[in-house]
Amino acid sequence: MEPGQSILDCFPDEHPDLAILANNLAALYADFAQYTRAEPLYRRALKIWEKALGKDHPNVASALNNLAGLLSAQGNYAQADPLYRRAMEIDEKALDKNHPAVATRLNNLAELLRARGNYAEAEPLYRRALEIGEKILGKDHPDVATRLNNLALLLSDQGKYGEVEPLYRRVLEIYEKGLGKDHPLVATGLNNLALLLKTQGNYAEAEPLYRRALEIREQQLGPEHPNVAQSLNNLAALLQAQGRYAEAESLYRRAMEIREKQLGPNHPDVAQSLNNLASLLQARGNYAEAEPLYRRAMEIWEKALGKDHPNVASALNNLANLLYDQGNYAEAEPLYRRAMEIREKQLGPNHPDVAQSLNNLALLLYDQGNYAEVEPLYRRAMEIREKQLGPEHSEVANSLNNLAGLLKDQGKYGEAEPLYRRAMEINEKALGKDHPNTKTARKNLESLLAEKK
Repeated sequence: MEPGQSILDCFPDEHPDLAILANNLAALYADFAQYTRAEPLYRRALKIWEKALGKDHPNVASALNNLAGLLSAQGNYAQADPLYRRAMEIDEKALDKNHPAVATRLNNLAELLRARGNYAEAEPLYRRALEIGEKILGKDHPDVATRLNNLALLLSDQGKYGEVEPLYRRVLEIYEKGLGKDHPLVATGLNNLALLLKTQGNYAEAEPLYRRALEIREQQLGPEHPNVAQSLNNLAALLQAQGRYAEAESLYRRAMEIREKQLGPNHPDVAQSLNNLASLLQARGNYAEAEPLYRRAMEIWEKALGKDHPNVASALNNLANLLYDQGNYAEAEPLYRRAMEIREKQLGPNHPDVAQSLNNLALLLYDQGNYAEVEPLYRRAMEIREKQLGPEHSEVANSLNNLAGLLKDQGKYGEAEPLYRRAMEINEKALGKDHPNTKTARKNLESLLAEKK
């Protein structure tokens, strides 16, 4: 018998209280990534409420929202989308278009669209949710800060860092003022601002923010809380980016230990820790240690989320990168192709992650001298990035740099030079003149100009 089933059996099959219990038990299972146990309970709650209260009742909207959230967590975005939309439609009709519940539905749908790379459709939903929150709760309410934070995440995904930083700083200010400087949400605000600074190459400014976030979480939540593991993971990634591998490794291992203890060895967050530790070992050239970690991460994600989940595509991509680094092109290529196939299926053909897959496959083919196959892949990756992220995003610069390198190797200096120049200009504007990516772009241009002489 399933845990909790005996309690559910105490109620008649269609009793409204059974729906509440089923919903709450499903939420508990979902928190521990036990999705196959959670889904039938959410569906049972939905069925009871539809029959007892009618299909347009707010409780039905809540049930739809919860089921959609579960499906979304498993990467089943196509199934989740209509449920989120129906939940929003019910609440708009039953409650009012400016009700806080409607703002929640708008935010959740926007999160789904963001995950799928539909940034243009997501942004007005985030902004409308923010507008409702400011109108109902006031501009300094913590819930408004959360909406601002989500909008900032979307803008960050698009590389609009100039717009993002003031939003993150306002979020932090609201949380500190409304909740106190040691509240866990302040740690979230610090974490997100630090991530932005890290992305821009401002490592020195990011590190104290990550450390303060970690300190708050340890103090307020306890040293073994999963959020502490997240902070350890983020700080480790920053240290890894600076080449401080020994410091990073101990943090990654502590994060993994916490997650295994608190969430169980087969939780998706444990897979993330395995993946990150493998990435560090790969960076240090410890390929033999890294490979089984990548494979275990993939196995956990496949079991917990399904074989077509975007996280599985990431695991395939990372394992392929490892094999590529070792010159195992024959093993790496089918993994890159499967990762791309999953991403195109689950996220759509124009998602930035698809561009990453195209780029990686192109690099592999490039190293094998298959130039004719490489160029269209580079161009499609660049086209996706320009469309989805905007023409001034650092990932566009990455695509320009790769395409320019291909053209240079073919002796097409005239075509390569403007691409290198544009890549350098984008990186200078987006990341700063001293960022490693900017320095690489500058070096590539200088090398080209030297060869032309």
